[in-house]
Amino acid sequence: MDKKVINDKFTEIFGEQAEATFFSPGRINLIGEHTDYNGGHVFPCAISLGTYGAARKREDNKLRFYSANFEDLGIIETSLDDLKYDKKDNWVNYAKGMIYFLKETGHDVDKGMDIFIEGNIPNGSGLSSSASLEMLIGVIAQELFNLDIDRVDLVKLGMETENKFIGVNSGIMDQFAVGMGKQNQAILLDTNTLEYSYAPVDMGNNVIVIMNTNKRRELADSKYNERRSECETAVGELQAKLDINTLGELDAQTFDEYAYLIEDENRLKRARHAVWENQRTMQAQAALEEGDLEKFGRLVNASHVSLEHDYEVTGIELDTLAHTAWKQEGVLGARMTGAGFGGCGIAIVDKDKVEAFKENVGKVYTEKIGYAPAFYIAEIADGTKVL
Repeated sequence: MDKKVINDKFTEIFGEQAEATFFSPGRINLIGEHTDYNGGHVFPCAISLGTYGAARKREDNKLRFYSANFEDLGIIETSLDDLKYDKKDNWVNYAKGMIYFLKETGHDVDKGMDIFIEGNIPNGSGLSSSASLEMLIGVIAQELFNLDIDRVDLVKLGMETENKFIGVNSGIMDQFAVGMGKQNQAILLDTNTLEYSYAPVDMGNNVIVIMNTNKRRELADSKYNERRSECETAVGELQAKLDINTLGELDAQTFDEYAYLIEDENRLKRARHAVWENQRTMQAQAALEEGDLEKFGRLVNASHVSLEHDYEVTGIELDTLAHTAWKQEGVLGARMTGAGFGGCGIAIVDKDKVEAFKENVGKVYTEKIGYAPAFYIAEIADGTKVL
């Protein structure tokens, strides 16, 4: 979608010209899953699927929102004086949360806005449409009101919106990947310290294929918060002998030696995943840097195995995609990406084998699950920006 198309749609809905247009990407995580709230490393990148926006300032306190993805909801109207969660406001709650926290932290959003959005991230796919929207609204407010806010601080407000406004106990990875993304680069982020570095993603003759289960996942309703509390309980048990705050602080050897402190088999498995996945993520980044794509692919596979058997967040749809992908010619690695329980997987596939890959994996999946998956090539994109 180009600027003119978005501007024209804005004018059609709101009757005036937009002041500026924006794009905010979705994200995939190459490896490092369910490590972000466990104080470990993640390795995400922003993608070219995302959310477009156009906006203008108003002279009153009104906030008016329209999404071309939810046309039947029409214009949803609220005001700067009424920034509280309201179920009937649907997707606009993410926008209200961002504006609320901007104001809370002393940023002068003193007028209303008209905001048009249209996204091409498949709904419920786990490619982080909520973080894409949060960062979009943050950057719109920053641009229109000339706010002096550091991008990492804006990312943190996105996480606060998710945690405190929406009520999903998620980590910071999604907003960080969306807000800080760079074209053709992934971000190695230590979620404990927020230290990060960019790593060029050179896949040689391979492309990253996103495999969408087409099974929606609802984060707030999934077992996400349960997994989080299992890991927190495990940390509590390990603290009897270890001076740690998160599982991400442990290497595999230390975890092994103190795992006897964890008294429940499920908690042991959850903690083991968090520790080993963190190690895998750092190894994967090193493998990519050394150009060892085969090792990178094996680590990607290992990540899925751990998510399937130790963390138990995959489900039949994601397992069918990953297991079938592993058997295809020209596939270096495949795994679920995102929170799990539906959503998407990724596969690293030889460019010349992509069509056969889609056909074969699609056929097996459709026969087993009863409906077809969808496939997209992931282009690694810049973070949220003014167009």
